[in-house]
Formats: sequence, structure tokens, C-alpha cells
Amino acid sequence: MTSQAADGPEPVTASRRSKLTPEREQQFFDAVLDQIRECGYESVTMEGVALSTRCSKSTLYRQWKTKPQFVVAALRSRRRSRLAGIDTGSLAGDLREAARAAARWSITDTKLLQALGHAVTQDQELARALREALVEPEIAALRDILRRGVERGEIPADHPALDYIPAQMFGVVRARPVVDGTYADENYLVCFVEAAVLPALGLTQERPRPPSAG
Repeated sequence: MTSQAADGPEPVTASRRSKLTPEREQQFFDAVLDQIRECGYESVTMEGVALSTRCSKSTLYRQWKTKPQFVVAALRSRRRSRLAGIDTGSLAGDLREAARAAARWSITDTKLLQALGHAVTQDQELARALREALVEPEIAALRDILRRGVERGEIPADHPALDYIPAQMFGVVRARPVVDGTYADENYLVCFVEAAVLPALGLTQERPRPPSAG
């Protein structure tokens, strides 16, 4: 990586990684991901992360020998689904709730994906870590939501739209900044579920009733 050449490791005498608390390690991970979002991957340096976290650059190099290794570790520290645990009792309700949950992290995750766009084409390990952190957990959670809908008898197991719903839900979050120049917020994503996802599954839309005059 070009930025790595300008930000080479300091000589270190420790032969093994220093012991960090999980909290301190997460501070380093948060700092490097924040800087990637704000500055872009190529502009981030180990020195810059060291300054922002008030540590020596050699501390970072003892833990992670290169910037790519550091970023991969930071991404994998986030390998969990924010959609896990959604269970409203109905498929339509689960998909609406998934849309609301996606809105809460759509900006930060989309910025990170955009900032890593070129770098992941040059580094397979980085691309794999990005997919493991930001893509696979959410896709797996959406498939679980759909599977439960099938098990409850809300949609048939051979419904042709089932295979495409995760791509729809995930894709609209990433595509809206490109198409409309703004991020997908809660209202946009819930309306998307109502207008595109539920009809594709053959589910009845539950439109809110207008308030009564009385």
C-alpha cells in the first residue's frame, strides 16, 4: 500500500505483542475506522492513529505489523449483526423493524464501504474482512427473518422473491447515496419495505389509518 511506505514501522525490541485490555484495543480499532471514514483509507497512517489515541506508533506496530493488518483486525472486531434478535411475530413486522435498525447504522457503514472501495480491490484479506464485518452478518440475519416467515406459513418456501430480498434490503442502503445524493434514513427504508419488499413477497401492506375527526 502506498501510504504504508510513507509510514513504515518503527524499530521495536519486543518479540511478542504487548498485552492490551479489550477496552484499549477497541479504542484503537474505533480510531482507525473513524479516520478511514473521514479521510479515506489511503490517507490514514499508523502515526495518525497513534496521535489520536495518545500512544506511541511502536505500540501499534507491536500489535499489528502493517496498516492493512490493523484495519483487518478492526473490521473483524465488528463482526456481529445489528439485525439479530428481531422477532415481532410476523414477517412484515420483522422487515419493517430491520429497516429501522438498518437506518441507525446506514451512514457510518456506508461511509466505511465507500472509503475502502479502492483498497479492497487491491487486498483480498481486506476485502474478506470487510465482507465478514459489514455484509455477511446482516445477510444471514435477513435470511433468518425470511426463514421464520416461511416456517410460520406466511409465504411459501419456493416463493421466487425470497432469494432476492437480502440483496434488495442491503443494496438500497448502499445505493441511495449514489442515486439520490443522501443517505437512507428510517422513513426512506420503511417506505421502501412497504412499497417494494412486501409487494414482492405478496404480503398485504398495513397502511396507517388517518386519525378520526372525533
